[in-house]
Amino acid sequence: MREIAKRIISALPQWWRSHLLPLLFTIRAAGLLLAALGLWGFAQIADEVLEKETQAIDTAILLGIRSLHAPLLDRIMLGFTFVGEPTVLLVICLGFGFWLYQRGQRSQAMTLAIAGVGAMGLNYLLKVLFGRARPALWDRVVDVGQYSFPSGHAMISMVVYGTIGYLLVKHLGRWRIAIASGTLLLVTGIGLSRLYLGVHWPTDVVAGYAAGIVWLMTCILSLEIWQEYRQPASRKTPIPNDEKSNITNRR
Repeated sequence: MREIAKRIISALPQWWRSHLLPLLFTIRAAGLLLAALGLWGFAQIADEVLEKETQAIDTAILLGIRSLHAPLLDRIMLGFTFVGEPTVLLVICLGFGFWLYQRGQRSQAMTLAIAGVGAMGLNYLLKVLFGRARPALWDRVVDVGQYSFPSGHAMISMVVYGTIGYLLVKHLGRWRIAIASGTLLLVTGIGLSRLYLGVHWPTDVVAGYAAGIVWLMTCILSLEIWQEYRQPASRKTPIPNDEKSNITNRR
């Protein structure tokens, strides 16, 4: 088996061996693993939801969260839900995408657009496919439509804010910890707000995150491969300064 793998790799073009394979087998391996775990997690939750085996624990968790309601928390959770609205996410995508385009980062701007639009489309299809009713354990303070599973706020915010956070780290590397922490806090707050407001079951939110991770990793990996592919296959080796001066003197 090892010999077969060696022959396959040796048969690939030189550029693939020296650039694309290291890209896939090193840093990107973590992204692929995360996507695989997300896909597995979503499949497991979806199976449990279809068999209605999560109803009891979903209800118990929501009722427990209901006991925490307070006026200040109401405002905070409504704020988190607002920044997770599809229309708000669309505006943010357009604004950040325009900023990237102005900086000449067209592939990054296109990836953000595909990530956002793709997440919205996938979430709609999944909602229609599963057709799960929303919880109605108490009077809601926000209007909701469509089905419940998976949570659109959780899934789309994971993709959009995750992509934006990833791209910001590429441009502002020294702020990577602050950017990652802020992104995590924002996405987590959005998911919790949907539970607090009683418009989603807990498994809806967890499944939304799982599906979002799969699509997010797909978009990021596609961007990295594309950017690596677009780089010149044959890079000229820079001439040292002393050799440049010798060439100039000879002339």
